[in-house]
Amino acid sequence: MSDSVALDPVDLHILRLLQNDARTTYRELAAEVGVAASTCLDRVARLRRSGVILGDQLRLDPAKLGRGLQALLLVQVRPHRRELIGPFVERIRSLPEARALFHLTGPDDYLVQVAVADAADLQRLVLDEFTARREVARVDTRLIFQQWECGPLLPPAAN
Repeated sequence: MSDSVALDPVDLHILRLLQNDARTTYRELAAEVGVAASTCLDRVARLRRSGVILGDQLRLDPAKLGRGLQALLLVQVRPHRRELIGPFVERIRSLPEARALFHLTGPDDYLVQVAVADAADLQRLVLDEFTARREVARVDTRLIFQQWECGPLLPPAAN
């Protein structure tokens, strides 16, 4: 069973535009995609109701907020059991330094993207919030030198 939603070219065009600038007005969207503003409003509302559009986010520059160093932490949790995973995930998600958290396959169980002030702050975070936890067996740290945003997420093209 697939959770995908049928999208036509107008829907895809609207999604492309909103992903590039979520502040685009319905009037601007409608003019760009060639439909009436009311039609555009209805389509965006349907995309929200169907769960294609999950919400709007404000992107912030971590460096301008005093968190100029970003890193990826590969975390191994042992034993890897459900009763430990829930509290671990909730704690990591609650950290102000945490930017993204991924549950993985392979030798590492989690990938955590963090933004911190500097190397000393990263060391404090790893020691106090990760390795101090009994279930964390290992943390492998990778600094992020540069990050790029990628294009809009759209469904695969039909063949």
